[in-house]
Amino acid sequence: MPTHPLGCHRPRISDRIVFDKMLQLLRFGCSYQAIADTTCSATTIRNRRDEWIRLGVFAELRRIALDAYDRIAGLLLDRIAVDGSITKAPGGGEVAGRSPVDRGKQGLKRSGMTDGYGIPLGRVLAGANRHDSALLAPTLDLLDDLGPLPDDITVHLDAGYDSAKTRALLAERGLRGRIAHKGEKAPIQASQRWHVERTHAWQNAFQRLARCYERRATVINAFFDLADATITVRSLIRRAWTTHRWSHRPHRCP
Repeated sequence: MPTHPLGCHRPRISDRIVFDKMLQLLRFGCSYQAIADTTCSATTIRNRRDEWIRLGVFAELRRIALDAYDRIAGLLLDRIAVDGSITKAPGGGEVAGRSPVDRGKQGLKRSGMTDGYGIPLGRVLAGANRHDSALLAPTLDLLDDLGPLPDDITVHLDAGYDSAKTRALLAERGLRGRIAHKGEKAPIQASQRWHVERTHAWQNAFQRLARCYERRATVINAFFDLADATITVRSLIRRAWTTHRWSHRPHRCP
């Protein structure tokens, strides 16, 4: 690494230190100033975050985790689930809107897609005032990034998607839909969409996603990619615990 000619150049903060700070920000949802200390300043965290976003580090981390899961446990792509989730966005921002379930306060909606086990496959961000069905098409477009797909795919949706427009959209893409009907109680028509609802709960356990103060969509997506990678690795360890053995395996499943 080149040094300053006067010998006063400060060395670059280790990526490991900054990455640990990013994980703490994601989990606890605190401010950059609160997480900064003598090892790393808030400005350094923001600058390194933006640098990694430009380089596609967070998206690549999520892709690596997803590929590893698919190779070892196998993604269940013959049945997927899509659903929306609204969280608070007190700071507003590019993808915030008036929340219909929070007295018109600023909120963030994510239209998430998971496989048959609940592994997050991607999400589309929008304002809380956007209807779930309007985000279905761009959410299903994320399937194109997953490579070869099964010939027969069933999409599980809740009653909010119960419309002729949704069925026509699925038919155009060669997908089968299992959609809950409006006016019928959920236990009677329960399907496999609970996997995506569980994944939303996993994501909301990361406080930075449950109450989002970030204003830029690229930054929000970066934190979601980091959370999805964490969820995928955790799920892989849990599933591999009963099917695989490896050296230095932990004594208990985390």
